[in-house]
Amino acid sequence: MQTSSGIHPHSRLEDAQGVLFGSVMAAFGAMLLGSAGLITGQLAGLALLVAQATGYGFGPVYLVLSLPFYGFGYRRMGLGFLRRTVAAVLLMVATSMLLPQLVAFDALHPGAAAVLAGFVSGAGLLALFRHRTSLGGIGAVALDLQDRLGLKAGWVQMGFDAVLFAAALAVLPLDRVLWSALGAAVLNLVIAINHRRDRYIV
Repeated sequence: MQTSSGIHPHSRLEDAQGVLFGSVMAAFGAMLLGSAGLITGQLAGLALLVAQATGYGFGPVYLVLSLPFYGFGYRRMGLGFLRRTVAAVLLMVATSMLLPQLVAFDALHPGAAAVLAGFVSGAGLLALFRHRTSLGGIGAVALDLQDRLGLKAGWVQMGFDAVLFAAALAVLPLDRVLWSALGAAVLNLVIAINHRRDRYIV
């Protein structure tokens, strides 16, 4: 189908494969981090930190933590976005619970886990973004605060991550926090370089 503006939107099948790919890659990235005792930024990082501190699985923890944020996504992006986001989160959670039964690591250097997770998760998030989907979380709140209070969304997210990594120091060894910061930097770099609306039209 072609719109009046000449833009070819994704078909439902293309959206479905994009959401599936992005969700599975995000789950695999979280598995890499969790297997190496690392975290990342945003809500996924908080879920990993809670999971490591309590022994609960990453997937269920993420699902519970993400519930309060869906209202922000619906208010900003509408029902279609909310449906795709809920589907993506459920797929990621289910995959994260299945992967440990299918994949295991005999050796996993935390530096390798950090960089590979940044690449894998970045690719997954790009796929989700390009199919008008997300994994919910802090980003929607940051955008809402920007609209209502004038706070820059980027600064809100950076502030959350700063508090998260500071809290991680009470749970994780310093070297694991530093490796985690490297992974988060790689992930953000992948998104910053590749998520350009002027270069990609959905």
